[in-house]
Amino acid sequence: MLNWIVSAYGEAWGPLRLLGSFFFLAGVGYGAAALATWIALPRLWHLLPQDRGRAHAVNAEHSVGKPLSAGLIFISIFCIICILFLPFEARAMRTLPLMVVAMLVGFVDDRTPGGLSEYTLGGLDLVIAFASAAVILGFGDSAIWLPGWKDTIMLPAWASLPLATGVIWLSINATNCSDGVDGVSGSLTAIAIALLGVLLYAVIGSDTVAAHLAIPVNVAGANWAIMAFVMVGAVSGYLWYNAPPSLVLMGDAGSRPLGLLIGMLVVATGNPLFLLLVGTVILVNGATGLVKVAVTRFFGIRILSSIRFPLHDHCRKNLGWSNSQVLVRFLLLHIGLSALLVTLVLKVR
Repeated sequence: MLNWIVSAYGEAWGPLRLLGSFFFLAGVGYGAAALATWIALPRLWHLLPQDRGRAHAVNAEHSVGKPLSAGLIFISIFCIICILFLPFEARAMRTLPLMVVAMLVGFVDDRTPGGLSEYTLGGLDLVIAFASAAVILGFGDSAIWLPGWKDTIMLPAWASLPLATGVIWLSINATNCSDGVDGVSGSLTAIAIALLGVLLYAVIGSDTVAAHLAIPVNVAGANWAIMAFVMVGAVSGYLWYNAPPSLVLMGDAGSRPLGLLIGMLVVATGNPLFLLLVGTVILVNGATGLVKVAVTRFFGIRILSSIRFPLHDHCRKNLGWSNSQVLVRFLLLHIGLSALLVTLVLKVR
């Protein structure tokens, strides 16, 4: 919407041209989302359902009674601000309905006693992931690039869509499984989204930098970056109240759309390995448990039986870490590994 205002009235009043700067929009979008979430959450969380605790989760009793599904509030704020700050014709704008669907699926899961079944959630996530991949890539050939492979790889739709769907599906579920310790999921996802936003704006979205690094440019990278930083702002406003000890919990209504956005941003970079690079700790913490359950349930093979998943529960129960220790140590590992791996991938072409 702001882009339309610049086009219509930018020549009449010079300062309006600031609204045509993607860098300015990303910064102001971050601040607007953070402030709106910070103001709205304590005024609205009395309307949210209360946490009932989770079976087998470590220290689950400490969360009982707290407002749950804060994602319903900050994801809604994110969508509204994206409508204001993104161009109407941007491909990123078309993914907002899918963010809303992911939020509502999560909210229904939060509200349902015992939650929805794993197969129901997995099937809904698969539909959302495929629809997101189709919106981003379309049904033609898609270009991807990989470290150690100098040339761009062109994939037909029958290969690129399943690959993108798998990346997004894994991201949704790994992020969802990482939720459970005050501040951890929100902090890890905010860093991953911010890093992807920087990459899409300054590297993959820049003709000069992309050409220097021999990677395909995404001309819409700046639009995805605006979306990324608006979400970082919304999560920052939420984390103000979720810092240990938390006052409110995001629930599946927050973790599922957050995972969806990470997956979509990874697909927009053209490099599916970025999910591993910017989300290493998220995947180890959440997705490893998915692998353990799948292998045990479908193949009868017991692996990693001495390790409790999500990994943050193992650290608290078996290693004796406090919630704050889990948060700080996971953050340190996340930032260090992500910075190192992304730097290596960008240079090793």
